[in-house]
Amino acid sequence: MARKGQRREEILQALARMLENNTDGRVTTAALAQEVGVSEAALYRHFGSKSQMFEALIEFIEESLFSRVNRIVEAEEDPREQCESILRLWLGFAGKNPGLARLMLGEAIQGESDNLRSRVNQLLERLETQLKHVLKRARLESQLSGDTDALAAANLLVAVVHGRINQYSRSNFKVDPTHQWSAQWAILEGGLFQ
Repeated sequence: MARKGQRREEILQALARMLENNTDGRVTTAALAQEVGVSEAALYRHFGSKSQMFEALIEFIEESLFSRVNRIVEAEEDPREQCESILRLWLGFAGKNPGLARLMLGEAIQGESDNLRSRVNQLLERLETQLKHVLKRARLESQLSGDTDALAAANLLVAVVHGRINQYSRSNFKVDPTHQWSAQWAILEGGLFQ
């Protein structure tokens, strides 16, 4: 018999797998219960609602990404290297976790509560804010090109990464989001940094 924490983890892992394999993005609690091998009532002993399951996955994404983002910022002094490392981390995380990539795109929560969409938006805004801080520092250190606006540049970088993850999802997870990233980063870096 699985302990409560282990069963919660099994439920979340099964949900992430189902998000990866379910192209229409919808996962029912009945299908999830069947995947885990428990009753729907058992799911609700671990999570109060399906939204709470998605919320737990979003929290996992945040913890996974931001613990590493913080290490990048602490370990790397050059803002351009920080930017590239943060973006590569984000793309790599999506590449290794296709179901969570669908969640980060909002595909997996179509028809779910507005609170979940807001939560995903907060995650993206938090990543953009981190990039803004890095780019503002680059501006202070005279590393940004010409009159590049740090806020606009951070928004552009988020849009590029979001687009790469979207391409990954549209390819049914066949074209890794880091494919050609080095060449693409060189183009972005050349336009943003001196």
